[in-house]
Amino acid sequence: MTSIDRDGPVPPYRQVAAVLRKRIESGDIPPGRRIPSLVELEQEFGVARDTLRKAVQVLKDDGLVETVTGMGVFVVEQDDAGD
Repeated sequence: MTSIDRDGPVPPYRQVAAVLRKRIESGDIPPGRRIPSLVELEQEFGVARDTLRKAVQVLKDDGLVETVTGMGVFVVEQDDAGD
């Protein structure tokens, strides 16, 4: 289980978003790949689904993932700056 500091200054949803962002940026979850489901994330992080939904929304707002109805949430291809 990935630990989340519930008493720290950073809200749990931001901590989860940061972990997922690192996985995306490092290529652990490459473009086109589905991120783990809410059930899988709930088991990994031990937080409520509402917390996970907020974390995924942060990633959506930042343009890192998109929802495909009925399929899940997928990492989007990032445009390289300066191309």
